[in-house]
This record gives sequence, C-alpha cells and structure tokens, in this order.
Amino acid sequence: MKREITKYLQGIENKRRREDSIVLVPLMEEASGYKAQIMGKNSGIGFGNYHYNYESGREGDSVVTAMSPRKQNLVVYIMPGFSKYQALLKKLGKHKTGSSCLYINKLDDVDISILLKIIERSCRDMEKKYACWA
Repeated sequence: MKREITKYLQGIENKRRREDSIVLVPLMEEASGYKAQIMGKNSGIGFGNYHYNYESGREGDSVVTAMSPRKQNLVVYIMPGFSKYQALLKKLGKHKTGSSCLYINKLDDVDISILLKIIERSCRDMEKKYACWA
C-alpha cells in the first residue's frame, strides 16, 4: 500500500473506523481492480477514475468507487446506485443507503463477501458505461 494511503488510514481518529478502513482498502483494491488513491482534500480513498459528460454540458472526472471513514459511518460509494443490486443488499446485513452511498456502522455488521460482490459488480457496470482508467 502506498505511503500516503497508510498515513491517511493511520490518521483516522475513530479506532473502529481506522481498523475497518485498514481491512477494507486492500479488499476494495482487489474487488475493483484499481489501486487506492487519496481523493480531494483527504475526503476518502478512491479506486479508478472515469470521465462523465452530462447532457447539461457539465463534465468532469470522478472515481469508479470509493470509501470514506466518516464520523457516523463507514461510507462505500457505489457510483451506479443500488437498483441493480437489491438482491445482494438483502443479504448484506445492517446498512443504510443513499443515492450512491452505502452506510455501514462497522464491517462486523455486514457480510464482507457480499459487500465485495456489490463493489465488483458496480465497477464492471461503470466500465460498461464509461471509459475507466487507473
């Protein structure tokens, strides 16, 4: 793991979030197929990149998937949203979702193999829709 990633993870104040993040980052690298990278102003860790261009003319680059150890939850970003993953979400365990955010209190609350399937499938779905790169 890159030094900057290790430094970021070690700097997470909440012990549970820190420990879960240290476990999750290499698993997300494997599931996504992309190396971890620091996002923005230390707002989380992203995996892969893609370019979007909306009909409105707005365009930019974003990450294919990401995680962020927030104060309240560990957040995993599933960029395509959750409509295609409902069957897996039912098997995941204790969680909440937003439009593309999967909120987990602690990794012990979920089936990690199911979480990794969601991440892997969402990354493949993103690759079908966008040109993605490492």
